[in-house]
Amino acid sequence: MAVSSSSSSALVLPSIASRTGISPSLPSLRFPRRTRQISLCSSSSPTPMEEEPLQAEESRSKFTDFPHVSPAHRDLMAELVSSVETRLRPDLHPCTLPPDVQFYQNPNGSALAALHVRKGLPSSPIDFIIGSWIHGSKLPPGGVDLNITTLYTYLRPSTDAPNFLIEFIQTSPLSLVLILDLPPRKDLVMHPDYLKVFYEDTQLDRHRERLMLLPEVRPYYSRSLYVRASFSPSSILVSIEANSVDRMEDIVRDHVSPVAKEMLEIWLELCACAERGEVGVDESRELARRDRVFRNKGFEIDLESSYPRLFGQEVANRVLRVLRDVILNA
Repeated sequence: MAVSSSSSSALVLPSIASRTGISPSLPSLRFPRRTRQISLCSSSSPTPMEEEPLQAEESRSKFTDFPHVSPAHRDLMAELVSSVETRLRPDLHPCTLPPDVQFYQNPNGSALAALHVRKGLPSSPIDFIIGSWIHGSKLPPGGVDLNITTLYTYLRPSTDAPNFLIEFIQTSPLSLVLILDLPPRKDLVMHPDYLKVFYEDTQLDRHRERLMLLPEVRPYYSRSLYVRASFSPSSILVSIEANSVDRMEDIVRDHVSPVAKEMLEIWLELCACAERGEVGVDESRELARRDRVFRNKGFEIDLESSYPRLFGQEVANRVLRVLRDVILNA
């Protein structure tokens, strides 16, 4: 399987290795005063009535086990998923994917994947959350071992707030690409207040700057200009090259983890769980149009081209049929 390095897996989920080839205490968050901080999300544990059915919980564990990554990597991803689902639980339907889409593999078992999707209730600002892990063993060319873990949240056009994305792409225990961002849903040049509220006042740049102080961290540049254009100015796109497995664990646990958790908290408080006021009909229509173009483009240039090569046509058709409905018709 040839894996294209110019695709855009960060546009939709789950992603594939299309871009491969390859803590200090954080200050208290200050939210912009112009945004009304009215919490719409639950901060407490769910009541028994809110618990998911046993079958849904068992299928979720297949996803949240993240069985092929390091302990620090696994702990971080599991905690992020748990934080999102706990805070947004009242706004989410259970995962209802078919079992053979929640977990699937190619015919010879060299590529495995798990998928987790939860759609938002009609009254919720959450469109859906989607996460995945992909593991490939001795993939051609070159016999590469591949691990990708991703969590992406999508909001409805009833709000103009950014989405949230975190993705790890790993082709060896000593090499890791991290993509972490609150991707904007409006033109930042045309809407400077949007830039100020979500990126300047929250000081998101400080997270990237802290990671860049580490000697093992370098900027990561996608070959796709479309991918670059989809991220915010404060996005974290870095490659991490460690000289030992223990050092990579230290970096993920002590530096990447606190940054990722604080950025998720910013998204939960400022985007998913805060009231920004009503979005007008015309603006909502424009947001829906932009979201649709964004998702269609990502689906076309990444999933449709790469999944058959990774999982075979039959498995790819089955999974992509469901993903198409989730991503393009949500």
